[in-house]
Amino acid sequence: MSLTPSDEEIQIRDAVRRITESFGPEYMRKCQAAEQAPTELWATLADAGFIGINLPSQYGGGDMGLTGLQIVAEETAAAGALMVMLVMSSGIAGPILAKHGTPEQKELWLTAMAAGTKKMSFAITEPDAGSNSHDLRSELTPDGEGGYFLRGQKTFISGVDDADAVLVVARPRTSDGTLGRPCLCIIDVHSAGFTKTHIPMPAFSPDRQWTLYFDDVRVPADCLIGGTEGGLAAVFDGLNPERVLIAAFANGIGRRALTKATTYATERQVWNAPIGSHQAVAHPLARAKIELELARLMTQKAARLVDAGHTDSGEASNMAKFAAAEAAIHCVDATIQTHGGNGFALEYGISDMYWPARLFRTAPVSAEMILNYIAQHSLGLPRSY
Repeated sequence: MSLTPSDEEIQIRDAVRRITESFGPEYMRKCQAAEQAPTELWATLADAGFIGINLPSQYGGGDMGLTGLQIVAEETAAAGALMVMLVMSSGIAGPILAKHGTPEQKELWLTAMAAGTKKMSFAITEPDAGSNSHDLRSELTPDGEGGYFLRGQKTFISGVDDADAVLVVARPRTSDGTLGRPCLCIIDVHSAGFTKTHIPMPAFSPDRQWTLYFDDVRVPADCLIGGTEGGLAAVFDGLNPERVLIAAFANGIGRRALTKATTYATERQVWNAPIGSHQAVAHPLARAKIELELARLMTQKAARLVDAGHTDSGEASNMAKFAAAEAAIHCVDATIQTHGGNGFALEYGISDMYWPARLFRTAPVSAEMILNYIAQHSLGLPRSY
């Protein structure tokens, strides 16, 4: 892994930043207020080739893998534009289809996803299963015609109102009546029996959260990815990229916060000196900067390991997500403290960064579950749960 960014990577960062900043935070706030997806920004990034930068070139993608997409994710977040569908559609569904989809599924979805004209959400979390993905209860039962019926419920699913389909993790009902291993199926959002309920959340992204209900939703056999037996590997192939991209978002938030903090600390004067000249202000920001750069380095490493199919990619992805979430929280907290009362005023655009930063400590996998993973798989300690 080169520690020096290539000319191409530098150009990608600059281009994504220019595009995103041309819309500005006001655009995202307008989308949030209207409960509308940032479709204009999405389309502009797609036209420039950045939405599908990680997807195979034969389907119109940029062939840069997760290494390229995490750059896009970080730069959009650093410019104040969190687009969760970049994770759900480009980061999870796209790579799963590219690796495990049939030729027909790839042709139908990947070309449109790379062009930004189709989006796919991802649904794994259930109200009763929590972090235990092996205890999912959404089930597929044969319909007698070669297909299946999907029954179940998912919660905290992002961007469904802006998606064309949802990639759902479910378990097939076997001949002996038990539930089999998790598998994946593509559900059109207009399918009969599919309904959703909005979950009110703090406004930090136009991509809203939903609880989904599947009441005998028909699933044709060609909408399964890997069949009823091959889906488990595909499920986990989508989770590591998710962690890396969430880390990239957190890194972007941290960068944005520190930029605001250092500007304010340089310009704001008290007792005839910039407040940034006082160690009580400067040291928390310097500490946050160190944490942030370490997290960014781990995120880049994790992306490259995922792209290489390396056995350590799971460990690195979890570490990156943990480190970046903590760094983002500390960056935002130090920035709020630097601004004093102004840190809570909406016009400064700081307090609204706290919620996504804090969310990333909990989702898509909690800090505690990551520590469990590292303790067991990296340190060889006995399993704690």
